Amino acid sequence: MRYLLAFKVILFTVLVPGTVIFYFPYSLVLRSTGSLQWPNLALSIPASLCILIGTAIYLRCAWDFAVDGLGTPAPIDPPKKLVVSGLYRRTRNPMYHGVLLLLLAECLLFPEAGLWIYASSIGLTFHLFVVFYEEPALVKRFGVTYSDYCQKVPRWGFASQPFSSNAAGKD
Repeated sequence: MRYLLAFKVILFTVLVPGTVIFYFPYSLVLRSTGSLQWPNLALSIPASLCILIGTAIYLRCAWDFAVDGLGTPAPIDPPKKLVVSGLYRRTRNPMYHGVLLLLLAECLLFPEAGLWIYASSIGLTFHLFVVFYEEPALVKRFGVTYSDYCQKVPRWGFASQPFSSNAAGKD
């Protein structure tokens, strides 16, 4: 069971975030410039920090989904339990934050206008997906527990006080 869950998380990560973070951005850059130019050294340091932090956030969230939630980040195989541990104690969408940090890193490394437009459109897509699909689906699945969580933890940004998960997952 654990190996199957790990395989599904890895498969999703390669197919979805991998496509969003690597395939499309690098296709845009290659199409507009013809090659990947060595980035500006001054921007490579903040970009490297964004890569490290964004990757750590994504991996931690995928771990929490699998271990605490017994599911994957894929909407077709979501966690069975509401995940309110780890980074989810401070923000409702840390995985999206991580992906957006990785896209920001690419925008810093390869300053192409099309890449900034792409990253912005991904951010807007995440917001619309969360508001119109994810949140209503989570309210249906977890009821009052999720509604209480939403009142205490921001959709975007970070809460100053961590969410207490004493009652989470009991619906």
